[in-house]
Amino acid sequence: MSQASKWRSRRRDAAWASFSRCSASFDMPGLYRPAGRGGISTGSSNRGAMLVTVAASLLLAQDAPNLQAMLSQVSPERLEATVRKLASFQTRNTLSPTLNDAAEWLTGEYNKIPGVKAELMKYTLPKGRRVPEDKEVVQVVARLEGEDDRIVLVGGHLDSLNLQVDPVTGRAPGANDDASGTALALELARVMSAKKWKHTLVFVGFTGEEQGLHGARALAARAKTEGWKIDAVLNCDTVGSSANLAGQSDPFRIRVFSEEAETHKSRELARIIEFLTRGKIQVEPDKPFGVKLVFRRDRFGRGGDHTPFAEAGFNAVRFIEVHEEYTRQHTPDDLPEHMDFAYLANVSRCVLAAMAALADAGPTPTDVRIDMRQGHDTTVTWKPEPGTRYVVYWRETTSPVWQWSRDVGESGTCTVEKVNKDDHIFAVGAVGGIPVAAN
Repeated sequence: MSQASKWRSRRRDAAWASFSRCSASFDMPGLYRPAGRGGISTGSSNRGAMLVTVAASLLLAQDAPNLQAMLSQVSPERLEATVRKLASFQTRNTLSPTLNDAAEWLTGEYNKIPGVKAELMKYTLPKGRRVPEDKEVVQVVARLEGEDDRIVLVGGHLDSLNLQVDPVTGRAPGANDDASGTALALELARVMSAKKWKHTLVFVGFTGEEQGLHGARALAARAKTEGWKIDAVLNCDTVGSSANLAGQSDPFRIRVFSEEAETHKSRELARIIEFLTRGKIQVEPDKPFGVKLVFRRDRFGRGGDHTPFAEAGFNAVRFIEVHEEYTRQHTPDDLPEHMDFAYLANVSRCVLAAMAALADAGPTPTDVRIDMRQGHDTTVTWKPEPGTRYVVYWRETTSPVWQWSRDVGESGTCTVEKVNKDDHIFAVGAVGGIPVAAN
């Protein structure tokens, strides 16, 4: 360990040693810190091999007991097989006959998974950009029913595009864009089906994305009409390559785009995803796989299937690789041979870790407040739900991520000694859930 690393470690441990107890009339559950070590080791993306070594997680309170076992079940070989199958269709353009073939194949794969029920959802692709006339098309929607009707949704877009020739008939393998995200969602359904979750899980193969996000818009409208209680939408689009042709490489991170709005909490969803996945997956010793937060709706001039959900008032974010290769997108050269399946497996594990926490989260706390009286300590209060465990989070006002947290059990109050409310932002959430800012 370098001197700088030793100094950071000593400083971090000293800070945690100074934390105080929360005010509660019962024995307080374990105090825990954001993890920087531990988790599953998956081997270097550059080596292309998966070293499955399960270690104890440091995110004690927010780890499902079987999370590390689930992370180890994510298979880069299975992800690659799915991507190669999808890329084998001549094209998956939403207007092409072979899109229906791909959708039927994907539906069949979902329906092979115990407990998962998939359907071909019909909707009308409206005349407009890249669409000469109205056309009825399909997309894939699969459900794994939970104990209640709250929903966590994950998906990628099934359709592909070739802008170099006739987009309807031209060869469009769409391996990275976006067979990668479609394969990720299918892999998570396979892994997560072994457990009964508190909330219902929905897995989607969107279509109409390349014509203007029409499939996502249709599903978001359906969700509003039918009263779906969606807690989170995790859109995974172009998540299968760790490097580009400019020589840039980052096998250790995935970007998560989010926007801030009064009608949804997508920014807070992104922030808790970063926290929930921190330190869970080790690519190399002392090199964990993690999230790079980007505080924008999406890239400049681009869009994704999370956007219609955010516009409809749902919490929605986009996962995308750090270094895109733009020259291969929407061409016949978007091939599996250019992908990094060890990286895609790590992205899948990252999304899985977040989804597992969100899928078992308790009710969102209400009436979260800060005691406004002057003092050196900060006291936060909220209305607790019986049987729900809560976590208090805080960060400096200039920090984009949650720096500290405390599991307070079923309490409705927490006092953090010698932490000034003026210099920090506080929030409270059910364990694994999206926090609510304290006012």
